[in-house]
Amino acid sequence: MLTTYTLLLFLISFGASALGGILGMASGIFIVPLLTLFCNLDIQTAITASLISVIACSCAGAGAYLKAKLTNFRLAMILEISTTLGALTGVLLMGTISNTFLSFLFCATLFISAFQMFLKRKETVVSTASPESWGERLALGGEYVDSHQGAVRYSVHNLPLGMFLMYLAGVLSALLGIGSGVLKIPAMDSALRLPIKVSSATSNFMIGVTAAASAGAYFIKGAIVPEITGPVVVGSVVGALVGAKILISTSSEKLRMSFVLILIVFGVQMLFKTFKGL
Repeated sequence: MLTTYTLLLFLISFGASALGGILGMASGIFIVPLLTLFCNLDIQTAITASLISVIACSCAGAGAYLKAKLTNFRLAMILEISTTLGALTGVLLMGTISNTFLSFLFCATLFISAFQMFLKRKETVVSTASPESWGERLALGGEYVDSHQGAVRYSVHNLPLGMFLMYLAGVLSALLGIGSGVLKIPAMDSALRLPIKVSSATSNFMIGVTAAASAGAYFIKGAIVPEITGPVVVGSVVGALVGAKILISTSSEKLRMSFVLILIVFGVQMLFKTFKGL
């Protein structure tokens, strides 16, 4: 019985992390509801196991993304500052803003982001930023080799706007208790005009840094259950490796359309929960 339960934990984590790795999103947004639904875990235990798995996923996928030169570390460190400040602001604002209003705002953000990404689904040429832009001054651009497009050189556009959107992503993430990866990637795609693969790989790196800070607090409290966390982490690492390979070999158009579908699904789900709670 214990072996079957452990295998179930592994398979759920594997599937969720593979999908999260492909999209550059925190797998916790999939793992937590699946663990509570199919493994009968309380939400606190599921969240702590998920946080550790997110760190493991970020580390597991880092090697493949680094080898493919997809992760932009310099940009990630700058954007992480904005996201962290946004998360701190969200914590301070808790209880002052209506949850209904926040939910509608989140839904609107998801649907608008999905529409913008859908419009860019055929985009193959990456534009060059102005030499006077902050992205060029800080040398944040990069280059990678795509299996479908060949060598792709990109620039970072509208860095101040991108940092502001990352700040908002952090605020919404803290207020709604969700992973900000679902908001980070559209922001990097639309405002910073990064290739979708770079957005996903960079987001994967950022979510690991964010999760590490939260996991430390749970570790100090002694809220981590090794019997649950172990199989979840192993499954997550294997899933992240598979997801990273799929992301690298998948065409940018298919990857973008997959993310559009995920945004719509989350938007509809949040909208349904909002109306149900009225």
